[in-house]
Amino acid sequence: MTFIAAAQRTPTLTTIDWVMIALYFCILLAVAWWVVRKNKDTAADYFLAGRNLSWWIIGASIFASNIGSEHIVGLAGSGARDGVAMAHYELHAWCLLVLAWVFVPFYARSLVFTMPEFLERRFCTSSRYVLSVVSLITFILSKIAVGIFAGGVVFGTLLPELKIELGGATIDSFWIGSVLVVVLTGLYTMLGGMRAVAYNDAVQVVILITGSALLTIYGLIKLGGWGELRAICGSEMFNLWKPLIPAGMEGTWAPVKEPTRIAWYFNTNFPWLGMAICAPVIGLWYWCTDQYIVQRALGAPNERVARQGSIFAAFLKLFPVYLFIIPGLICFALAKSGKVPELQAIMIGPDGQTTAAAQGAFPLMVQHLLPPGLRGIVVAGLLSALMGSLAGVFNACSTLFTVDLYEKWRPKASQHEIVRTGRIATAIMVLIALAWIPVVKGAHGLYDYLQAVQGYLAPPIFVVFFFGVFWKRLNAQGCLWAMIVGFVLGLFRMAVDTPVTLGLFGPAKGYAEGSFLWIVNNINFQYFSILITLVSAAVMVVVSHLTPAPDYAKIQGLTYGTATDEDRARTRASWNWRDVAASLVVMAFIIGAYLYFRG
Repeated sequence: MTFIAAAQRTPTLTTIDWVMIALYFCILLAVAWWVVRKNKDTAADYFLAGRNLSWWIIGASIFASNIGSEHIVGLAGSGARDGVAMAHYELHAWCLLVLAWVFVPFYARSLVFTMPEFLERRFCTSSRYVLSVVSLITFILSKIAVGIFAGGVVFGTLLPELKIELGGATIDSFWIGSVLVVVLTGLYTMLGGMRAVAYNDAVQVVILITGSALLTIYGLIKLGGWGELRAICGSEMFNLWKPLIPAGMEGTWAPVKEPTRIAWYFNTNFPWLGMAICAPVIGLWYWCTDQYIVQRALGAPNERVARQGSIFAAFLKLFPVYLFIIPGLICFALAKSGKVPELQAIMIGPDGQTTAAAQGAFPLMVQHLLPPGLRGIVVAGLLSALMGSLAGVFNACSTLFTVDLYEKWRPKASQHEIVRTGRIATAIMVLIALAWIPVVKGAHGLYDYLQAVQGYLAPPIFVVFFFGVFWKRLNAQGCLWAMIVGFVLGLFRMAVDTPVTLGLFGPAKGYAEGSFLWIVNNINFQYFSILITLVSAAVMVVVSHLTPAPDYAKIQGLTYGTATDEDRARTRASWNWRDVAASLVVMAFIIGAYLYFRG
């Protein structure tokens, strides 16, 4: 086996860069080793860190799990092409406040390990099984695949000529980087469990924010300051509101531009109706009910710490707009102004518009703008984002499989056996991730498709959790049928989209124009997500009222209507004015961003 290190002849990373990256891995391994030595051989310790995480660890871990390489690469690329449009999703920090103030009390009271377990207590065992299976499928199809794809983009950009010759075959940097990071992440997740993930996330957040801040500051200095950025990009790229209005529909409310052709599917990637309804539904599902996120809050010792950790995560969630999207705008401005000729040659086409290479704006800036040393810190930040995201999904999948499925099959399993099964489940997730690499690398438009997957699978979960907590009359039958109908609709749309996404019809081909499947495939995913939400809600309400009411004694403390005076008093004692003030600060920053980015 020989390494082809042509990249060393025209180095992207210098010796000092590699030293910084090596230092990052040393810190990571040291923390992992310390955690492994502290671990106890119990399910609570392995899956929830013994329910002993501090508020700042919880907040940092939630943020690190959310911000993967796909966020950095995707948000910066979106910033370079479309301006601040994607900030709508990143300003969903308010959803974490909903977790802190609405859902944390119920989760803390129930002492559950997983979200499906909470659903079982509120409704029935069948709903637990359905949610567990769907969650596992969603994690594998979306989070693992997208994380690997973005990591491969980073390695492919920074080390394009690094290859390995193995048995006559050439393995490129996409494979090398993806395999290396997946295996290392899987190793410390498998050995250390939730505690290793959470503590390493805390380290990774510091590196991620530091690296991204350095890139933003250095880019602004190179460009000539914030005023120069606004002048070059123009008001269009700084307009957070305009992308909400479909082209040609300014001043109208209807989502249909040409009713005779039902052409509203094509108007924009950010239709106003979709952003107003679908985006919050997906955001509330993700931040308040997704095992991948909420598992960190479940690791808190009490309701107070879980709430404080969620509020801290909301504060950290304000950073991506300025540390990931703004660098994309800076990259575009540097390219368009010609201040970095290498970026201009790569990103700006003959017509003066951005090319497809703009998707790699973040790693391109790292490659062509930063000096040695700083480049290594930012690359370490990119690696930490990828590893933190993958570690979160590995741990969540392991917990779901072991607690929701295996323990149901083997109710008398010992604590040691449960932990061992969790480690085996993590190893299986690593193998699945490795098997995904060739699919991810070869598919066309996979990133956009996988973003839509959440829009197809989130609505029924959102409906059963939110309706279930606020409406005590809704019962197990309503929950089960809402999930079944909602998931069937979502899976149907995914089945229609997949052949087109993977290019199975050949280049630039799809369903016959005007056919039923063509219409389904071309409906904006946000509109289809709204449809699933409405259908799921209707099914849940109708079926619940056609069947007997639930036994309110069995769901005591799991809904607002069944909470006791003692429950309310305990929750009121768990927060003070500082928690309220911190939440108001987060909301002030969100409102300020919407007011500032208006073109």
